[in-house]
Amino acid sequence: MPRHALVLFCFLCNLVGFQAFSCNLQVQWHLFMSVRDIPVSPGESFDSESFLKTAPQEPGVYLMLDAEGGVLYVGKARCLKKRLASYFQKARGQTIKIQTMLAKVRAVDTTVTRTEGEALLLEQNMIKASRPPYNVLLRDDKSYPSIRLSGGEWPSLSLHRGRAGRNKSDRFFGPYPDAGAVRETLALLQKTFHVRQCSESFFRNRTRPCLQYQIKRCKAPCVGLVDAEEYRRDVEDSVNFLKGCCQGLIHDLIARMETAAAHQAFETAAALRDTVVRLRKIQQQQIVAVESGDVDVFAQIQTAEACCIVALFVRQGRVLGTRSFFPAFHEQEPVEALENFLGQFYVRMAGRRDFPREIILPCAVPGYRGLEEAIGQLAGKKVVLRHSVRSTRQAWLELAERNARQALAERRADRSTLLQRFMSLKESLHLTAMPERIECFDVSHTHGEETMASCVVCDREGIQTGDYRRYCIKGIEPGDDYAAMAQAVRRRFTPSSAGQRPVPDLLLVDGGIGQLRRVREVLESLGLGTLVFFGVAKGAARKPGAEVLINGHTGQELRLESSSPALHLVQQVRDESHRFAISGHRRRRDRKRTHSNLEDIAGVGPGRRAALLSFFGSLQAVREAELDELVKVRGISRALAQTIVDELH
Repeated sequence: MPRHALVLFCFLCNLVGFQAFSCNLQVQWHLFMSVRDIPVSPGESFDSESFLKTAPQEPGVYLMLDAEGGVLYVGKARCLKKRLASYFQKARGQTIKIQTMLAKVRAVDTTVTRTEGEALLLEQNMIKASRPPYNVLLRDDKSYPSIRLSGGEWPSLSLHRGRAGRNKSDRFFGPYPDAGAVRETLALLQKTFHVRQCSESFFRNRTRPCLQYQIKRCKAPCVGLVDAEEYRRDVEDSVNFLKGCCQGLIHDLIARMETAAAHQAFETAAALRDTVVRLRKIQQQQIVAVESGDVDVFAQIQTAEACCIVALFVRQGRVLGTRSFFPAFHEQEPVEALENFLGQFYVRMAGRRDFPREIILPCAVPGYRGLEEAIGQLAGKKVVLRHSVRSTRQAWLELAERNARQALAERRADRSTLLQRFMSLKESLHLTAMPERIECFDVSHTHGEETMASCVVCDREGIQTGDYRRYCIKGIEPGDDYAAMAQAVRRRFTPSSAGQRPVPDLLLVDGGIGQLRRVREVLESLGLGTLVFFGVAKGAARKPGAEVLINGHTGQELRLESSSPALHLVQQVRDESHRFAISGHRRRRDRKRTHSNLEDIAGVGPGRRAALLSFFGSLQAVREAELDELVKVRGISRALAQTIVDELH
């Protein structure tokens, strides 16, 4: 990607996607216009002395470029000239990483910012866009789940993942380490406070209470079986629980229980009593609730071959859980790796509404002031970084460190097992070398409807979800699995796609001889006839362990023992490909089946669609209706009725 295009991309990302940044449009334009185009000299070493004479002495971001103009490293500095001079000084003591990187540098590009905080935000966007090899790369790009409380008269609770929605009235609570923790909390809230958790479309179209009302997990606001004031109190109680104000909530519930009993509303008092008992039980089970505060705690364990960083989330003094990260690094110093990780971690959290007020680190990082400023801009409040803590916070830090050691030990064991599987696969398939990258294709459809193909990737680091691809198959006979597989492989290995992703050492195809024959034709037409590929057939028994591997070039069948590590690896990749294909197919199929043709007609919004369906009873009846009958529906003019007739026919 050209350097100016890269910076423009980051500028647009900030402008569109990260509106939580306090940097305004003028600042973003300042960042973009400050880039200077430095020509790359492919055959010459970089003239650092000439460059440093004109280097800016302001905060900003610098890009180190190789002979082809590719980005080797992205960094930030409070003073660009001093930071860049430290790279090119003749003094000894530079790390192997810096020495190797400087040997490849042919140009340096700089972008001036107003503050170090702005430099960090721009730096992380550039890292995300170009993924330079000498930066810490945060591979796990999953967003953090949280609990969403919708706005409106009858709010609902739901699991939310990703950037916050556009509705400013929504509130978010979290983050939670995984979706399981969110679902457990939602189930508890549903049993205790009976606030609805259904979708808006389900809520608007109910005419009678659903099963949740029958089992006493919802008060059926959809059909008016609860008044607005009572429901509002239930929502407030849920919010207080999510904020961690358990003790105050219990006192309030006890007061309301006594008031209800005094007014002889014994059923209400009994329900409040049950709620108090449940909350007290929850409070007793909470093992870490000794101190208030919203804190993120980080621990780092780094060895020669791997780096593990664990984030421990604490909200209102309650430990919600931990999450482990294994960022890819290129001979980074531990402190430098931690600083780079924190920048990427919180920039990716920019869509969330819940930032901690305090971040606890295992050691001091050099650019902590810039980090504080940047994270504070993202959070919209003051955020403090600490590394020297005592008492409860020290216990949290030790807990995070224990989790980091355990996670790193488990990863070592997993990687050792994975390496054994790769070695076994090489021997079992009689390959000349151990494969570095495996890709597997599968096809999913329902009687030919909405055919979807998947491509999943596994290398010696494990499953690489960031390289997954789905292909919507079009232009074939419904149910033609051979043509679907051929189209998916062709689209994957066309020169435009293949140039962006490396060619695998081993290709697996979920299918038999028919699929392999079509795949071989496609690969030969693309000049990839030497690519090793095998089919994974289910075998006569169609049971796990009875799979048959078919050589795509010779057609020779190979049956491995059910205990073979090579077969376990093939099964893992094949099952992941199947899961990825079928989940995409079901989502696309369900979206089509729930889509109404009326939604495609201009001028027919939700109100008019509801009026049409209520008047005629079904979409088929609307399709069969005459023009004069359509005009009888409230809100449908003759011109709009004619448009509906034309569109539906």
